[in-house]
Amino acid sequence: MPKLLPSWRDTATRRAIIDFVESVSGDGADAVPIAERIAVFDNDGTLWTEKPMPTQLAYIVEKWAAHAQHDPSLAERQPYRAVAAGDLGWLGAALDKHYAGDDEDLRTMIGALVSLTDGVSVEDYESEVAAFYRDATHHVLRRPYADVVYQPMLELLRYLEQHGFTCYIVSGGDRDFMRPMTEAAYGIPPERVIGSALGLAYDAEGNVVRYGASFSFMDDGPEKPVRIWSRIGRRPLFAGGNSNGDIPMLRFAHSPDRPGFSLLIHHDDDTGRGDDPYDEGAEQALALASAGPITRVSVKHDWSTVFPPEPAS
Repeated sequence: MPKLLPSWRDTATRRAIIDFVESVSGDGADAVPIAERIAVFDNDGTLWTEKPMPTQLAYIVEKWAAHAQHDPSLAERQPYRAVAAGDLGWLGAALDKHYAGDDEDLRTMIGALVSLTDGVSVEDYESEVAAFYRDATHHVLRRPYADVVYQPMLELLRYLEQHGFTCYIVSGGDRDFMRPMTEAAYGIPPERVIGSALGLAYDAEGNVVRYGASFSFMDDGPEKPVRIWSRIGRRPLFAGGNSNGDIPMLRFAHSPDRPGFSLLIHHDDDTGRGDDPYDEGAEQALALASAGPITRVSVKHDWSTVFPPEPAS
């Protein structure tokens, strides 16, 4: 019989996951009906790598650089100034400041982000993003983005599905940026992707849906449980995240009238396996996990491997 979760070491974390899943999918007192077995996962830093910058930010940087080259005056203000100067640290710091509760620089980034898609049809954007995933490689790991997913988390998704769970992605990332890759990378179809969203409007003349010059909502922090409920209509039974912005979602998996389980991925691996350690943006979540009821996953100690094997050349 194949080993359950083979890329997970035989630690208390792995045993806790298996014990919980077996209990809610069995015939005992903690059994939960299949329809209520909902699992939700953050994407960046939870299902695939997010450092030194999230995948979507790498895509956006390319677009901002092209816009600044076409219009040099843009380089006088952020975030174009950071891109033109190669100061990617400003971009990363803006995200870390967001997780610490300061959204000033993030709002600047969102304003520039909206300008990239204003008037673009959803199908054209989907095609452009799909081409990015097809051709681009992670600029540090030098592997296609499809190969920088976390192998242990892929195994966890399949394990949950085998026990009657329906898995969703619930991310602060752009919903429509994730949708072209989630089915191939994770086996999760686009209709089960919940994320931040740009404004949309129906163009009757062209019979298409287009992006507008507005940002609808940021699917992070307290917005995550709201979007889960509005899209799924059920409280999750299992949740996984890696940052302060995931805390409300991780807590939402715990209900007073039935069991719940939540995982926090802690990037503490200093062994050179490709996922560098960092705590920035996760300090509050780590403190909460230390006090319970969130289960901390140590990348260093709980995972025997991080990424899928590289294909033979």
